[in-house]
Order: sequence, then C-alpha cells, then structure tokens
Amino acid sequence: MDVLLANPRGFCAGVDRAIAIVERALAQFGAPIYVRHEVVHNKFVVDDLRAKGAIFVEALDDVPAGATLVFSAHGVPKSVRDEATARGLRVFDATCPLVTKVHVEVVKMHEQGREIVMIGHAGHPEVEGTMGQVTGRIHLVDSVADVDRLQIATPGNLAYVTQTTLSVDDAAHIVLALKRRFPAIVGPKTDDICYATQNRQDAVKLLAPQVDVVIVVGSPSSSNSNRLREVAANRGTPAYMVDRADQIAPEWIAGKGRVGVTAGASAPEVLVNEVIDRLRSLGANDVRELHGAAEHVVFPLPKGLVPGAVPGAPAR
Repeated sequence: MDVLLANPRGFCAGVDRAIAIVERALAQFGAPIYVRHEVVHNKFVVDDLRAKGAIFVEALDDVPAGATLVFSAHGVPKSVRDEATARGLRVFDATCPLVTKVHVEVVKMHEQGREIVMIGHAGHPEVEGTMGQVTGRIHLVDSVADVDRLQIATPGNLAYVTQTTLSVDDAAHIVLALKRRFPAIVGPKTDDICYATQNRQDAVKLLAPQVDVVIVVGSPSSSNSNRLREVAANRGTPAYMVDRADQIAPEWIAGKGRVGVTAGASAPEVLVNEVIDRLRSLGANDVRELHGAAEHVVFPLPKGLVPGAVPGAPAR
C-alpha cells in the first residue's frame, strides 16, 4: 500500500495567525486568556491552547471584568464587538482577514440600500458573525432549493456574499441559481471563498482519482475539512474524516493499493504525521507528496502583541 499526500494541506495563514495571537497573548499577559468560541475548529489545537491557559467561552458574560479576550478566526457579530468595548475588555481580534473582507463587503452593500443574500451554513460562527454586521435585509441560503424559497423585497437591488470555507462547486451552483432568478444581483469584486479553501479542494480533486480511499484530517466542526471529504466522495472515491490517527478503521484501507491523505486548514501537520505512522503500521510503504499550489500568504498580528513577551508585561 502506498500513500499520496495532497498539497497544499493543513494550516492556512488565517489559522496560523489566530493561534499565534492566543499564544502571544498568553506569553504577554499570562493565563488565563479568554477566547470567544474555539479559536479555530480543531480539537487538538483547542485542547493544546486550553492546557496553556486559554479559556474558551461562547458568551461575554463568562469573561470577567479586566480580562483579555480574543475573538476567534471566524469573526463575531457587531453586537459582540460593541459589548466587549462597552465592558472595557482588552480585545485582540483573531478574525481571519479574509473573513473581515466579507464583513466590510456586507456593511458596504447594506449602506448602499441593498438586500443581501449570504451563501453559507446555518449555525456556523462565520455565518453568524457576517450576518451580524448589519441589521435586517440579509438572508441566508444553503442550497439551490433555498434560493427557490427566497422572498426578496427589492430584487432589482440585491447582492450576495459567501462563507469563506464553502465547497467551491456547491457555491458556484447556488450563485448560478441566484443569477437565474435575480438577474440584477451583484456579487463581491473578488471571490469570497478563500485561497486556502480553493487550493485544498483543488488538491483533493487532483488526489482523489489517483487513490482508492481518502483520509481527511480534521474535526467534525470544521467546515473546510468537511468540504474536503465531500469533494473526494463526489468524485467517487470513498472518503473518511478523522480527528486523530487512532480513529482510522483498518477495514477502510484493507486491500487498498493507494491511500490519499489531506488535512483541513485548521489541522496541524503533526496530526498528518500521526496518520502516516498509523498507515505504516497497517501496511503502508511508500509515502509521496503530490505537486500543488505554493502558498506564501502571511497575515500580520494585531498591534499590542509583542514578540518574545514576558508573561504579565504591559502592552506597548
């Protein structure tokens, strides 16, 4: 049995930045550091940060006065940002800059008097954060069927945005349905689905036809990891998602000649290495990485976080 590794896979620039913000805040101000929602959707990462002193909360009521708070990479509604400011909390925003781009688009569209359609998954924190940037005149669709049910007051003044971690193919179908039903609808100047989501899905499209089964490293709560599994399955290749290597069932790969491995944008490479070790124990020999898009994106950290800080040192 051989193993083919998708490329690129694993951490994106937004995830790298979000984790670094929490770790720098812990180093500079000491534990505990409060984080609204899981900073990224990966159990291993969250458990590691929790062990270092991060406390993950869903409501600001759970954050004591004077504490340091980090917003997760998925972004927050404007009401949460306003509440944190009103309470005088020290806030570091780990919202991925590509999510912030969508927030800015939504606000601009709303100020232009447009109704807005957001393409995304109900209940996902990125969707809640994006839709929470404005009040009223914004609708959520998750499928072509949802488009058919839309009730729009001003179809001639309509715009759309998308969640950054969607299936590229599914989003394209929904956008096409929106344009068929609402010919005057306008979209963002550049695609909202992020470069990392696009690249990882393209890598799986290249990988899936070359293997007998695909293993995706990622947590169940991770939208982009779920989409990678779907992309492989939609190409007729059995695909499974695992948080850790010990979740791989031997029967998934029994008798298989080639196993493909990839990882969601919030899954660290250490977990991929664990999966490779597990596959070796189950009979894998050669491990080869496919060619793929090179990624050189780096997002700067917020002001007030000092490299090499000493715990408890004041912000500069």
